[in-house]
Order: sequence, then structure tokens, then C-alpha cells
Amino acid sequence: MQNFLLAVDRLSTWIGKAFAWTALILTLMISWEVFSRYVLNHPHAWMLDFQIMMYGTLFMTAGAYTLSKNGHVRGDVLYGFFRPRTQATIDLILYFVFFLPGITALTWAGWTYFNESLVIREQTFSAEPLPMYPFKFIIPLSGGILLLQGIVEIIRCIQCIRDGEWPSREEDVEEVDVEKLKAMVHVKDEDIQALDKYVVKEGAHK
Repeated sequence: MQNFLLAVDRLSTWIGKAFAWTALILTLMISWEVFSRYVLNHPHAWMLDFQIMMYGTLFMTAGAYTLSKNGHVRGDVLYGFFRPRTQATIDLILYFVFFLPGITALTWAGWTYFNESLVIREQTFSAEPLPMYPFKFIIPLSGGILLLQGIVEIIRCIQCIRDGEWPSREEDVEEVDVEKLKAMVHVKDEDIQALDKYVVKEGAHK
């Protein structure tokens, strides 16, 4: 089971990193368009549509990657103080109440949206039109990958409730470990307490 979870993590990571190159493509294309417009006096009517579609692609394909790294925003003010089992229970409830219905609807509607666009060979409304159906295929693709990663996260929640600790992830991103940091700079708790007393004493004198 753990091999399956890590395999899905690697898939989400690979897709996220692959589509991350769209950021570089966007940068180069925008720079080229600025040069073409203001130096060569030759703007391109399709460029704005291209930029919007590329940005949308980057945004959509980052969802599963971010979820695989546990990087989505949450209310850590309280969540971080809970035991792993409590965290997993909260996550599991939210996955079933919000995530699964929402992402399933996104994937289903996105596939219908793409098929309708493909049938009519939909294009952008500009003097130099671009095909839209390849871009619209990104919606069900991203939704399906995100749904798969969400199922993996649900399995992790169940394992955490059972075992009392979170299972490992592919290349976990760790926050700063205060104890490790103190060991690296050779600082003891007594030194910190002494410094606190000194700061308070100096503040009182002022």
C-alpha cells in the first residue's frame, strides 16, 4: 500500500514539475511580445489568449502537486496543536464533505466541457484564433489527477487514525526544527533563559 501511495506522489510531482515549465514559457513569450510590440511595432492578436491559457494550465496542474507535498493552506493556528489522530479525523471529514464532491464535479463537468469544445473545434474570439479544446482538456486532466491524489490522502488519514502517526511522504518538506537548530549553533536552553533575563533586566534599566 505504501508503495502505491508514494507512486501517486511521484506521479503528481512529475506532472507538477513538467507543467512548471509553462512559467518559463510564459516569461519568454511575454518578453518577446513586448519587444515585438514596442520595438518592431508588430503585436500579435493571439498573444493575450495564449497567456491566459498558459497561466490557467499552470494553475490547474499545480493542484495535485501541492496536495502531494501537503502544501495547501490550512488554519495551522489550531490544527498544529492537535494530535495526529485528531488532525487525520478532521482531514478525513473535510475530504468527504468538501473535497470529493467538489473535485468529482470538476472532473465530470470538465470532461463534458472538453468534449463539447472538441466537437465544434472551438477557437478563441480574436483576429488570429487559437484552438481552445486542448486547453479545456487540462480541466478534466487536472481534476482526475487531483482526485487520485485526494484518494491517496484519504488513505493516509485512515492509516494515521489507525496507527497514531502520519505515514511518510515522498520527499517531505520539513519545517524548521527548533531543537536541531539549537544543536547546530551549540545553544542550550539555559543560555536562552539567561539571555531572556538579561534582556528583561536591560529593559527595566531603560
